[in-house]
Amino acid sequence: MGELETIVDELERGQVALEASIAKYERGKLLQKHCDALLKRAEMRVEKIQLGPGGVATGTEPLDAA
Repeated sequence: MGELETIVDELERGQVALEASIAKYERGKLLQKHCDALLKRAEMRVEKIQLGPGGVATGTEPLDAA
């Protein structure tokens, strides 16, 4: 994530040569895909705690369950 932020900052400043900008953009896209995949895996692992009467935890369910 840190490398991706650095790339975005450098590109936003506009002080990178065209060829370097293209290479940095391509690297940024790869990093974005990697970060998106990590986030998706993490979201799939998150569970919502089910509460019973009196607010006592009774178990868990997938976060996306309706």
